[in-house]
Amino acid sequence: MGDGETRGRRRDARRNEEAILEAAAAVFVEAGIQAPVRAVAERAGVGMGTLYRHFPTRADLVVALYQHQVDAAAAAGPALLRESPTPAAALHAWVTLFVEFLVTKHGLADALQGDTERFGALHQSLTDRLVPVCADLLHAAAPYAPIEAYAFLRGIGNLCIGGTAPGYDPERLAHLLVDGALASSGS
Repeated sequence: MGDGETRGRRRDARRNEEAILEAAAAVFVEAGIQAPVRAVAERAGVGMGTLYRHFPTRADLVVALYQHQVDAAAAAGPALLRESPTPAAALHAWVTLFVEFLVTKHGLADALQGDTERFGALHQSLTDRLVPVCADLLHAAAPYAPIEAYAFLRGIGNLCIGGTAPGYDPERLAHLLVDGALASSGS
């Protein structure tokens, strides 16, 4: 096999992996993290063999999706600060992304089937990557807000626990928390 052919296959593999992760995010939001992986493969337009070649177990898929979304949220913060009309708008936009990320994670512990070490590593990754991003956004939007980034993220996380109860809107509540941080900072 030639070098160009190998690169083409790698490109196809990366494209398939990306399609699977995007499909998993959509399926998990719609049907929960325990949704059939067949639905993920169908939405991604790949066969079950392709899905299992990339992600041999549901836990592998969930972990990869989690890490993919943490990376995307980490990258989104600086981009939103550059592109939004105000730092407050950037913070609001990022909080929307963060809430969407958290809502897809209900059932994560069950999907990892008691693998507390893996779950702990994922939480540490989230903390390591997203607390500094949140801190930058908070400082830019509400420099005098009396809340630290970690506590702010925990507060949003706790608001998301109520998830899908009728009449409960964690995103709306998270934006009220943002508004409170902005008001308390004089922003």
